[in-house]
Amino acid sequence: QVQLVESGGGLVQAGGSLRLSCAASVRSFSDYLLGWFRQAPGKEREFVAAINWSGYTRGYGDSVKGRFIMSRDGAKNMVYLQMNSLKPEDTAVYYCAADRVHAYSTEANDYFYWGQGTQVTVSS
Repeated sequence: QVQLVESGGGLVQAGGSLRLSCAASVRSFSDYLLGWFRQAPGKEREFVAAINWSGYTRGYGDSVKGRFIMSRDGAKNMVYLQMNSLKPEDTAVYYCAADRVHAYSTEANDYFYWGQGTQVTVSS
């Protein structure tokens, strides 16, 4: 089974940056679709970014496009989310997620494995 453990969340001023990390207990990233999602209290879970199994298909939610960068390091079994130019509306619990290889998806329901989440708070 797959375990995902996020880290790197914290408090940051608007305009600042954070890098989230997700340690993945997977044999190979080539077997999985990988994603980042976020959820603020009282709001629906929102797509942030995803990388297809090949590593060549990569997409971002409209609200973070141009500011966030998702990457992966297969040698270290790590998934990253570099967040730049942070805004107060980016405040949320951020989750890394994965599913066995299937079509690229931005829908939370298409991901089976989830980390515990890490809190990101952006102050104004």
